[in-house]
Amino acid sequence: MTRLITGLIMALSCFSYSQDCNYTFLGELDDFHDGSPIVSATIYIKEKDKYMVSDFDGKFKIENLCSGTLTLTISHVGCETKIVSYDINGDTFEKILIEHHVEELDEISVSGNVTRTETKTAQETVIKANTLKKYSSLNLGDALKEVAGVSSINTGNTIVKPMINGMHSSRLLILTNDVRLQDQEWGIEHAPNVDINSASQISVIKGSGALAYGGDAIGGVIVINPERTFLKDTLFGKTVLSGQSNGRGFSLSSSLSKFMKSGWFASVQGSLKRYGDFESPDYILTNTGLKSKGITLRGGKKTFESGFEIYYSYLNNNIGILRAAHTGNGGDLANAINAPEPLIINDFSYDINPPRQEVTHHLFKAEYFKRFKNFGKIDVQYDYQNNRRFEFDIRRGERSSIPAVDLRLQTHTVLADLKLDTNLNRKVNFGLMGRYQDNFANPDTGVRRLIPDYDKYDFGVYVTSEWNLTDDLIFDFGARYDFNRIDAKKFYITSRWEERGYDEDFANIVIDDVGTQLLTNPVFNYHNFSASAGLKHVINTKSYVLGNYSLSSRPPNPSELFSDGLHHAAARFEFGDLRISKEISNRISSTYSYNGTDVSFLIDAYFNTINNFIYLRPSGESEITNRGEFVAWEFVQSKAQIFGVDISAVYNISDNFSLNNKTSFIKGYDKTDDIPLIDMPPFSTLNGLTYTNDNWSNFKFNLKSEWVFDQNEYPDFNFEIFDPTRNEDVLLDISTPPKAYHLLHLYSEITVDTSDKTNLNIALSVNNVLDTNYRAYLNRLRYFADDLGRNIMLQLQFNY
Repeated sequence: MTRLITGLIMALSCFSYSQDCNYTFLGELDDFHDGSPIVSATIYIKEKDKYMVSDFDGKFKIENLCSGTLTLTISHVGCETKIVSYDINGDTFEKILIEHHVEELDEISVSGNVTRTETKTAQETVIKANTLKKYSSLNLGDALKEVAGVSSINTGNTIVKPMINGMHSSRLLILTNDVRLQDQEWGIEHAPNVDINSASQISVIKGSGALAYGGDAIGGVIVINPERTFLKDTLFGKTVLSGQSNGRGFSLSSSLSKFMKSGWFASVQGSLKRYGDFESPDYILTNTGLKSKGITLRGGKKTFESGFEIYYSYLNNNIGILRAAHTGNGGDLANAINAPEPLIINDFSYDINPPRQEVTHHLFKAEYFKRFKNFGKIDVQYDYQNNRRFEFDIRRGERSSIPAVDLRLQTHTVLADLKLDTNLNRKVNFGLMGRYQDNFANPDTGVRRLIPDYDKYDFGVYVTSEWNLTDDLIFDFGARYDFNRIDAKKFYITSRWEERGYDEDFANIVIDDVGTQLLTNPVFNYHNFSASAGLKHVINTKSYVLGNYSLSSRPPNPSELFSDGLHHAAARFEFGDLRISKEISNRISSTYSYNGTDVSFLIDAYFNTINNFIYLRPSGESEITNRGEFVAWEFVQSKAQIFGVDISAVYNISDNFSLNNKTSFIKGYDKTDDIPLIDMPPFSTLNGLTYTNDNWSNFKFNLKSEWVFDQNEYPDFNFEIFDPTRNEDVLLDISTPPKAYHLLHLYSEITVDTSDKTNLNIALSVNNVLDTNYRAYLNRLRYFADDLGRNIMLQLQFNY
């Protein structure tokens, strides 16, 4: 009887099973962009623990399914692996959209080391996170010197402005997390307000090769990218602590990131730096300390089809300026320049006294994007920046705590971008940009304002395209139009207004006469057209060649138009010119790259002709004030030619040893006056020997030799100035470059696993090993003191 009942139950179970397990699922895999079928994709069926492959039409069929859940994992070469689930209650048909060629898209990343490039045919170099970590305690300008052709123009060692192929400041465009940095970049002594620890990757584009970001990047584009998001449940971070002997200070940075498979993500990063007076080999560089603090917050949700991001960063820098660089008049300046060492040398201190700068920068960004099948992607972004700059002069009495320069720059920007990528062999990008900027120069400083109040309005529209003509030939083209309007309110001393001939050329902009001064309302409109075209030919798996042409148009910045007063720390008068017109650059460049097993090298060559090139140079005259006589500098325009070659090379001697070289040669000329351009980098070459051994806790050792040669072509702007203490004229040598120099640097590191998911990187570096005395031509403080002496730095990076 028991056997009979058991048999009936089994029969009924089989009958029931046969009734519920006869459903069919028919699937069709199509490309998200153009609807084309995904052929030979692998489909894993979780409930049946079996695999199948899609056919020529992208279709597949699963039979004998039961009621319930069906889970499929779909993978294909060049696609993002996709997991989908369906409730099966009968025969079912589903069209499944798959992202094909995912490695070409910006938002999807399966590895934190994926390289993101901005353009295919311009001269671009990418600095990855593994290299950037060495500069945690330094700044953006120092890190960018990893790229051949990139140098810097400095005010000491804490104010470092990047220079690409001889151009800097307003000719460089700096983007941080797709936001164009707006931080009074026109000043030579204004360093970019970027915390290097917030960057995961930096792209350096020489020349105007990325028109989506702006058409005025005559010198180049610097793109700073944060950690990329990816669809995976993970939590990770790092803490970096550095200490160094020169400056007797420390740097601390820590970050934590959370990513989820659903697309949600959040990250936080903070930094703190504190240094006292730095030192040359022979003396203290008094009042050169630094205090810096910053925080970056980022969060949102990003999937392939849509996403949003909220981003905020804060950075505050309090920077001391070499005390000996502050002079009272032209005679004092001549004495300071001619002295063998600084005229003021005090004991080491962490105090930061005038002259000093205090700069605070806030940046907020909100972004949303949406992809549409068989169409493309739309991206909308708003960002706001608030830059507050104080420059404290040495003053007495009640004014000792009041800044001589007090500027607040607020910027609002709206961007809209449309990317058509249904055909991955022929992608097109359209975009619009609108920007409003308000600069307020506080009049309550007791000093004549160097830069006036102004409102600035910008509008831009662009189109870029990229065509894969063949498997080994890529062509891209871009065009951009920008409209810029500057509306300023500025006082001019009546005598100077007439002296410069403004009373005849600009009589219509005077809105009030207050006796000794005139209140004016200059309004300037600029129409700018920019374009670029490039071709890249892949010769074979090891080499390629590319050529690029770019047309750039840059309107004058407010400093070049309106400067009119004493720049105290520089001990000079600076004069802009209302007649200055926009610059127009025509740049051609070519690159050859070879990447072999033992030898790799990259050669970049460029030639740039710039019409109406704007630069600041001594006028040969001086201004008399109640403090004495000061040199007058003025902005002028000329036709300029800049050309050069940058070389990067690596030779792998063996599995453990390698040699590397970075060499840069550049020449620049003012063709109008037939003289060399001022502030052109001298010829330099860096050679390094590297030893690595993965078996020794990933040990790495590098010895670097840095040669910087004489700048033998420079304009002679030296002249005599009256020294009231001597009651005679003295030579003011502001042109003669310093001598060539050679430096040695050491760097070594190991990485020790502390658990299955954590490790500790220990790095020791020594800069200027031989404690060499030298002065760099592009350091504004070279007139007064030697550059930095030996610096020993220990860095601990804990990754978790």
